Amino acid sequence: MANIKTGSSETEFKSASGTLKARRAVCYVVLVIISFLCLFWFYMLFINATRSNDELGQGFTLLPSSHLGENLKNIFNNGTIPIVSGMANSVVIAGLTALLSTYFSTMTAYSIQVYNYKGKKAIFTFILAIMMIPTQVSALGFVNLVKGMKLEDNFIPLIVPSIAAPITFFYLKQYMAANLPLSLIEAARIDGENEIGIFNKIALPLMIPAIAVQAIFTFVSSWNNYFTPSLILHESQKKTLPILIAQLRNADFLKFDMGQVYAMIAFSIFPVIVVYLLLSKFIVGGVTAGGVKE
Repeated sequence: MANIKTGSSETEFKSASGTLKARRAVCYVVLVIISFLCLFWFYMLFINATRSNDELGQGFTLLPSSHLGENLKNIFNNGTIPIVSGMANSVVIAGLTALLSTYFSTMTAYSIQVYNYKGKKAIFTFILAIMMIPTQVSALGFVNLVKGMKLEDNFIPLIVPSIAAPITFFYLKQYMAANLPLSLIEAARIDGENEIGIFNKIALPLMIPAIAVQAIFTFVSSWNNYFTPSLILHESQKKTLPILIAQLRNADFLKFDMGQVYAMIAFSIFPVIVVYLLLSKFIVGGVTAGGVKE
């Protein structure tokens, strides 16, 4: 009987092991397919950036051409498209937006999570309700406010409102609820640390993985934002890259060059890749951050 049970156990173990290997193989195949579908379009973007307008008109190809330098030279020499100032403007706006949005959203989430006061639930509900309001609904009133404050062609209306970011706040609040033990806050208070010090020295470092994720999303969202900057920025030297790319695409037939468009788009995504590479180490390396439990 013992031998029969042992044989049965070995059979079940082998069967479970085989099932696990099969599931793992399926997961790898799916991940490879998804990765290919995500990266293929980036590959095609860089391939098209190396082709001339005439070559792009001839159809699809997987092989690079030799016109990348020519396309970039034409872009930088285009007097109507100040690409250098556009890059600088986008970096300043997107960088400050990501920094302020994540910091103040973390501070708001901290106040909701740590402190007890009247109306806390109502405030939390109100912040979540703002997520339902599309940007386009308030665009006219926002533009009139900016004009009334004489802040057109200024970066302030594009940076300061980003402090109020309900989606960023909600994600950080959920992460904080799972990874910030209140006993740690109480211990810091007993040690005599002030509230600002507790937030900056204890809560903020524990939130680095979540902050890094939201910083990437916020930076990319601000970097790709065309709608709001196009309503606020009118001077050529103040415009961001999405506006300049749209201008390049809307050029008349005689000046339109699709190779330059692809080259400019490829050039514009490099800062986004750099930001991801800089912050991804915090995401991977900080998965266990805040692992102290109650």
